[in-house]
Amino acid sequence: MTDTKQGKKFAPWEKLFKNFFDPVEEFVHDEASSGFLLMGCVVLAMVMANSGLANFYDGILHTRLTVNLGGYSVSHTVHHWINDGLMGLFFFVVGLEIKREIMVGELADFRQAALPIAGAIGGMVVPALLFFVLNPSGEAANGWAIPMATDIAFAMGALILLGNRVPKALMGLLLAIAIVDDLGAVMVIALFYTSEIVWGALLWVGIFLFLLLCLNLIGIRSPVPYFVVGTLMWLAMMESGIHATLAGVLTAMMVPARSKCRASMFSSRMHDLMARFDKVHEPDKGIMENNEQQAVLRGLEKGVRMMEAPLQRLEHGLHLWVAFLVLPVFALANAGIPLELSTLPETLIHPVTIGIVFGLVGGKLLGIMLACRLVVQSGISRLPAGITYHHLVGLSLLAGIGFTMSIFIGELAFSAQETYLLYAKTGIIAASLLAGSLGYAWLYIAGKKNS
Repeated sequence: MTDTKQGKKFAPWEKLFKNFFDPVEEFVHDEASSGFLLMGCVVLAMVMANSGLANFYDGILHTRLTVNLGGYSVSHTVHHWINDGLMGLFFFVVGLEIKREIMVGELADFRQAALPIAGAIGGMVVPALLFFVLNPSGEAANGWAIPMATDIAFAMGALILLGNRVPKALMGLLLAIAIVDDLGAVMVIALFYTSEIVWGALLWVGIFLFLLLCLNLIGIRSPVPYFVVGTLMWLAMMESGIHATLAGVLTAMMVPARSKCRASMFSSRMHDLMARFDKVHEPDKGIMENNEQQAVLRGLEKGVRMMEAPLQRLEHGLHLWVAFLVLPVFALANAGIPLELSTLPETLIHPVTIGIVFGLVGGKLLGIMLACRLVVQSGISRLPAGITYHHLVGLSLLAGIGFTMSIFIGELAFSAQETYLLYAKTGIIAASLLAGSLGYAWLYIAGKKNS
């Protein structure tokens, strides 16, 4: 079946199902959709943890899965595989985003980068200090890094929902701050949430990292070798005592970020191939019957792959998997907080809970605003065109949505203290809801005033 207006050919049932799949495809490619899905998974996890499904929910998370490779065996709970394994893919994409921003994004130019870097540092240091003031000693102090993080998916989703009420440059600034924030969180995990180091395993990590560097230097552009060596490094990292997800960031840093050919050469080659494609076209034959056109198509595909950097291809290809699979599964596995009404007042007033709420909501606001004001007033950097300090207040509040990375750090900080982990998760969800609501409302009102 052919659409004469668009020149498209459809399978016999394709148009029948098109009306169903088109809205699904639009939802998947809508940047705010991942935030909605993430919120839905948080609600579902809370419902399961506080209903008759609680035992079923807990049982799945504590089910052990074992992988045997010859004489090597790895056995962990489903919860552990999600947090240490599946989240490795999330950290890999984070690493790709960090590398891209440093090379060609908001962090490529020093004066341009100074503002988000300063904002991110202020937004990490002040929340950590506020938490530490309320929890200066004991096991509770281990959670000092929890309010340092910003959840990109939720924060960007809130900005997208505001539409033209906020300047487009605000999204770029928030993204840059969140990426520097992620880099800071990765460094904190590596330096402060590492158990006893096994030097033999760490030596293998270094060997695999060197192999990844060699793959980059000799021009290997296929993602398969990077995936294989990166997986081996992840296994070694898991045995070394350093958190295994850091292997994802290190692998991402080794992925090539350059094109194989110049843009002018690519354009000339594509023009030549398309001219050849038109020349050998036979109206009465389909593409399967035209060997010369098939050869041209292979040439076009090869040319696109040479022009597109592997980093760019992987980031685009994995973004949807992370946004619509990895993070929702992580939320399902970690947001299920069993709430007891009788102990809820005690939970809400505990220093760990209060420290996280104050850190994420007040600390982020104070830290980002002060740091950004300092670099602007000193002349080191300036606010992007169209952005005022009113916008910066709203951005600072939205940066207090710390869900994914905050819970991840909380799992590391309080892995042996279930009660503190419960307080931490309660504080994270409460603070994220409060920061998101305040930030959205502030920018909505500020946008109305400026319109």
